[in-house]
Formats: sequence, structure tokens, C-alpha cells
Amino acid sequence: MQSLRMIENWPVPTAAAAVVRADGSVAGSYGPLEHRFPLASVTKPLAAYAALLAIEEGAVELDEPAGPEGSTVRHLLAHTSGLAFDEQRAMAGPGTRRIYSNAGFEALGDHISKATDIPFPQYLHEAVLAPLGMTATELPGSPAKDGVSTVADLIRFAAELQAPRLLAPQTLAEATRVVFPGLTGVLPGYGHQKPNDWGLGFEIRDGKSPHWTGAASSPRTFGHFGQSGTFLWVDPDANAACIALSDRAFGPWAIEAWPKLTDAVLAELAGTA
Repeated sequence: MQSLRMIENWPVPTAAAAVVRADGSVAGSYGPLEHRFPLASVTKPLAAYAALLAIEEGAVELDEPAGPEGSTVRHLLAHTSGLAFDEQRAMAGPGTRRIYSNAGFEALGDHISKATDIPFPQYLHEAVLAPLGMTATELPGSPAKDGVSTVADLIRFAAELQAPRLLAPQTLAEATRVVFPGLTGVLPGYGHQKPNDWGLGFEIRDGKSPHWTGAASSPRTFGHFGQSGTFLWVDPDANAACIALSDRAFGPWAIEAWPKLTDAVLAELAGTA
């Protein structure tokens, strides 16, 4: 795909990208696909997938207590537990505000570890990474932000997100629909969004503006971006997913470059480029 060559002009030391069709085939790729990049918050969809598997296996339940008082596993996944961004401190009642929270995902990881008697990084490996053949991916720390992976590995995850083999399709469908609709909140790097819609571990694009996806992205687009200069989105209306990893921290360069890449990819997929 010619559109992916746009990453050559990004002001970053290293970048790689790929587009994955809904049938799992690779529409195009560019850059060092085996280069290992820190994922930052693109770790969260991987952690959420492991949590959804724990729910399907009966190790935990979506509506069981977890995190601060009154919060559940569902609240933690949907950033509505009330926990602060980076500390175990409640700032609001569960279900009342969308407070994007690394602390919430760390509480979720701890909860699953206690329920399964398996350290969360090991659980992630056994439940998600090993079955998908993601041999270059690891979680050396926080389930909110410490994942390391490659575009080659995330191609496998992007295929799973479009045609799940590990999860029941209805579980993934629930995770990628809006949970606790109508809540407002701040999308990191993009300011206050009303509403600030999320699913279970996945951000839902809906009508957000400004946003890190493209102007042509469908409202059903879901995924995540990371402060290390990384993103992964799935657009069900385009029958495709896109991964881009870089080694420069998110900032104005990304706010400008990422939507342009996304729109170029979508135009090329649609044959209108």
C-alpha cells in the first residue's frame, strides 16, 4: 500500500506500519516489522483481551466488585471506576464520569492475578500472546502501559480483533460497543470530549473531534493509541485494521500525521486514492 510510505516523512527515528484486512490477510506493510517498540497504552487492548478471556473462562465476572468501593470489573475496563489517572485514589463515584485511568487497569490486573493465582503478565502470555503466536510481545510491568511488541505480532492481534478465535464473537462485540453511554471525560492529548465513549478496554471513535483517527473513520472504529507514538485501530465499516508503531513520544507531530495516514489508508482501501 502506497499510503503506508507516508511514515517515511514522520519526524521519528524508527517507524513501522501495516494494514490488516478482516479476513486476516495483510493489505500492506512498511518499515521494520520485527522491530520491538514500547507500546505505552496500546498495552491496554491486549490486557483487556486477557480480561475478557478470564471472564469467559469464569475466573472473574464482569459485574463483580473490583477496584474502589462500588466499582466492578466492567467499570475498570470502561474507565468509569472513578480512579485517578495514575494513582489508586477515587475522584468520582463509579459510573458517573469517564476518567481515563492507568491505575484502573493496574487494579484490574491485580484482581485477575488474585482470582487466577497467576501473575497478570503470565496470564496475558498464556491466554492471548502464546495462542496467537505473538512471540516477540511481552509485558514486563504494568498492564496499563508497559507492553513491548512488533508490528508483525500486532498484525496477528489485529486479525483476532476482526475475526476472533480466542473469544466468542458476541463477547468482542460487547467490548467494542459503548459502555456507560453519555459520560463525558478527557481523552488524553485531545481534551474534553462530550461524550467520551469507550467500550471494555477499547476506545470507540463515534463522533469525537479532534481525534487521532481520520475524518473518514467510521463511528464504529475502535482501538487505542499510546504516548510512546503508537496506535492500533479497527474500522469495521472498512473491513480493515491499521497498526503504526514509532519510537517518538506522542505530541503535535502525531496529532498532525496520524489522521492523514488513516485517511490515506482508508481512501486506498476504498479505491478512491
